[in-house]
Parts: sequence; C-alpha cells; structure tokens
Amino acid sequence: MKKIALLLMGFSFFTSCKESPEVITTITVKNTLNSSRQFETVSVDISDVNVEKVANLVILDEENKQLIVQLVDKDLDGKEDVILFQPHIKANTTNTYTLATSKVEKKVDTAYCYSRFVPERTDDYTWENNRVAFRTFGPVAQKMIEDGVKGGTLSSGIDAWLKRVEYPIINKWYKRNDAKKGAYHKDHGEGLDNFHVGVSRGIGGTAVKVDTSYYFSRNFTSYKTITTGPLRTSFVLTYATWNANGKPINETKHISLDYGQNLTRFEIDVTGTDTISSGITLHKKTGLTNQNDASFWVSHWETLDDSEVGTGIVTTKPYFAGSEKYVTSRKDESNHFLHLNVIDNKVVFYSGFGWKKSKQFSTQKEWENYLTDFSEKINNPLIVTKL
Repeated sequence: MKKIALLLMGFSFFTSCKESPEVITTITVKNTLNSSRQFETVSVDISDVNVEKVANLVILDEENKQLIVQLVDKDLDGKEDVILFQPHIKANTTNTYTLATSKVEKKVDTAYCYSRFVPERTDDYTWENNRVAFRTFGPVAQKMIEDGVKGGTLSSGIDAWLKRVEYPIINKWYKRNDAKKGAYHKDHGEGLDNFHVGVSRGIGGTAVKVDTSYYFSRNFTSYKTITTGPLRTSFVLTYATWNANGKPINETKHISLDYGQNLTRFEIDVTGTDTISSGITLHKKTGLTNQNDASFWVSHWETLDDSEVGTGIVTTKPYFAGSEKYVTSRKDESNHFLHLNVIDNKVVFYSGFGWKKSKQFSTQKEWENYLTDFSEKINNPLIVTKL
C-alpha cells in the first residue's frame, strides 16, 4: 500500500519550457480540520470550459506539478462534465491549484478504480479500487432461482471480495473462475470471495422497516456504468418497484468508489418511505457489534475463516436516524442496521470493510477509528472554490 500510495501522492508530470500549460482558472481547496487529509476526491465543474481538447486539461499544484486527474462524463452525453483530482492538504490549510491545458501527452494511469457488468458469471455487477472489492447480483441470477435453475442468486445484498493486493483483480478472478468453477473462493495469494451474503444485507444493502419487520428489494434490474479510472469508478443500478408491507418502494442506487478508500458511496433516489435502513450482515451472530451515534456509524468485527474482518456503514448528520442490531432465527436475516432519513427523496451513506489479511487494519479498534475519522471528513467536507 505505502509504495503506490506514495507514488500517487507525489507523482508528477514535467512539462517542457516550450510547452508550458495555458492557465484557465484557479481552484482553492480548504481543509478546516485539525488533521491533514488525502485520498479525498475533489470534483471541479468543467462544463463551461471552452478548449479545443478537454482531454488536454490538467491540474497543477502550487509547485506547478501535474496531479493525477480523471475526466468524467456524468450524464453520458458525450461531453466531460467534471475533472477529478485528490489533493494532499495539511491541517487548517488552504491550497491553490491551477486548471490549465497542456499539449504534452499525459501518461495513461492504471484504472485502479474499476467496475463492470459480468455476464459470464450470470449477471453480477462488480467494482473495486486499490483496497477493496464488491459485487451484487442481477435479474438473470434472480430468474434462475425463481425457475429452480441451479446456480442462481436471489439477493440485493452487497457482497465483499476480500483482496489483499493493490492491483485490479476483478477480471483475473472471473477468468480464473471460468477455467475452474469456484476458483475465486480460494486464496491464490491475492485474496478470495469467502464472504457469505445470502438474503442478508451484506455490506450496505438497503431495507425498509415496517413495525418490527424489515423488507427489501430483489436483484437489480438494469445498470449503467458512468466511469472507471485512476481515481473513481461510478455506476447506477435500478431496481423494480418492491413492496414493504403494502408500501410500494422505488429506488435507484448511484454507487461510487474512490482510490484509497475502504468505503463505497451510495446515493439512493427513493420514494415510498420517509426512512430507509442500510445493513451489515451478522453472519453466525458471534462477532462484535458497535455503534457511534456521535459519528453516525455502525460496525461489526468478526472472525472469518483464518482471519478477521471489520464491516461498517457511515453517514452524515442530516441522514442519521439511529441504529438497531436486529437478530432473528431466520437464516441470513440478522443485520446491524443504520437508519437513514430520506431527504428530498434521497439518502447518502458509505459502507465497506477492512480485512486483517490485507494488513490495512489489525484490530476492531483500528477499524472503528477509521470509521470515526472517515465520518469527521464527510461531515466536514473540503471547501472547493473555482475562481
């Protein structure tokens, strides 16, 4: 982790004197916290930038070095809308950056943040960055269960792929699984899929509570990939209208995962309910749960095979509506829920995990400290000003 993290923090492209970048505007990024910050993605609107080639846009730091950037066409209309970059800012500091154009060819960076639809494994949708990987399940997998066909999956839960390498593994693991079914359930030195989801919420699946019961959707019905690249992958999953004890619920999930983070961002458009809950599975109900109302998170730490894994969900203060450890005798339905207020038909939360074998977190305390630190940052976002 340290090697590539330092590479991305300090990586720069040097332009020749003959090809000096042409300045478009300046951007200030202010950190109001008493701690330094990195691996937080800044998004700058470039829809009004009139340049010959948007692909030539660069971000320069105060030492005139180019940062790693990613251009994103958010609405898929064929025109890039924003430019992403990750500043490294000291405590209580404001940094100034320059948006410019350069004729110097930029190096193509590894797409550490990657996602895709996977038709060769029924119809998963899978995503990853340099620290974690996830997947969830589509309509063909659902229909196989409904038709009694072996190999299907009926779940809107979020699965975890426990990776312990920084490079992308999604395509490699699926190819290995194509050659030998079930191959990704064994650790070949990069990690494995041993995180059981079933009908549980996995890590961040949603539900609606009515009286004392929880209700949830079936598999996603369609997908749309927005972007992949060195800093972010994002996509949209839609779900058929589902029933929460007589209440029709509609939800569309806008999901993204940024470089250097263990938590996926979920922005969900939802109608039919004033509150919705996001859950983490309790598996065999032998793990340790915790919640921090002041930092708006819930967590679970458990032994998984020959290692340990921490899972968690975090939100911001406006969306926080409490939590509940829900335990039942019904298989896979015991979850630790974070309750969320629906505001203007929307909720936003972050969910993810840390695997001890990845050497990212060694103890429950380390994992929960990460959740608290993450919460402080999303509740006090970087202040970005385009001048």
